[in-house]
Amino acid sequence: MSANLKYLSLGILVFQTTSLVLTMRYSRTLKEEGPRYLSSTAVVVAELLKIMACILLVYKDSKCSLRALNRILHDEILNKPMETLKLAIPSGIYTLQNNLLYVALSNLDAATYQVTYQLKILTTALFSVSMLSKKLGVYQWLSLVILMTGVAFVQWPSDSQELDSKQLSAGSQFVGLMAVLTACFSSGFAGVYFEKILKETKQSVWIRNIQLGFFGSIFGLMGVYIYDGELVSKNGFFQGYNRLTWIVVILQALGGLVIAAVIKYADNILKGFATSLSIILSTLISYFWLQDFVPTSVFFLGAILVITATFLYGYDPKPTGNPTKA
Repeated sequence: MSANLKYLSLGILVFQTTSLVLTMRYSRTLKEEGPRYLSSTAVVVAELLKIMACILLVYKDSKCSLRALNRILHDEILNKPMETLKLAIPSGIYTLQNNLLYVALSNLDAATYQVTYQLKILTTALFSVSMLSKKLGVYQWLSLVILMTGVAFVQWPSDSQELDSKQLSAGSQFVGLMAVLTACFSSGFAGVYFEKILKETKQSVWIRNIQLGFFGSIFGLMGVYIYDGELVSKNGFFQGYNRLTWIVVILQALGGLVIAAVIKYADNILKGFATSLSIILSTLISYFWLQDFVPTSVFFLGAILVITATFLYGYDPKPTGNPTKA
């Protein structure tokens, strides 16, 4: 049953990540009159929706009793301030990570960013070994190397992307590279830290997500004030919001819950593989639907390597038994 839940959560994560990338890209490039919605406010709204969804799930687990729900929230959150404060660390790191990724995408082309950001899979593996005492076999280490090679092939920049990258100054490229490398380490550490908290406590994953969303909302509001305070005061918090914007926000909120389920039933490294597969699906859908990408032989080679690495990571060679003595 746990194995089925593991692969079901991974499959949902691939779908959610792929659809989020496509809808977010479309919403940020769609030309409309008036101001465009602010990504900083969308992050805050997604955190609030995640909190509401988790409260409903706790309510369902409490046999739909408001009294039981109030008692659980009071006992598990308010009466355990130190346990709640533990979630401030990964929440703050996630907020920093989101800001760093905006800096990275402002200074690097998309292909370079996506290739470099896949280093978070490797950092997650290293933090899993050091913080969770996880032991990776030879096949798993080999699969990580193959995965990195495959993703690099898939996201190999085209000639036009190379020309665009040459137009960027060396200074801005260095800033973008440092930002994305720092984001890789912060992503790996925060993910493994959250996994460690989940697996060392008896609190439900939904309670932990309420705590995580609470701090995420606070840090997110700080980001709105710092980066977009003038725009919010001028045009409002929900400026530029439409139906597509709400779809993006809902997918973001769903992503937090799916990732929590993946961490609960699988681990962060498998989450990284699912994200890599979603990159390939996003590229394919971009070709057949958006028609803004032409796949090459290098792309197909990278896709085969990534899929091979995915299966290789889950390969568990059975030890050869000793021959029966006469």
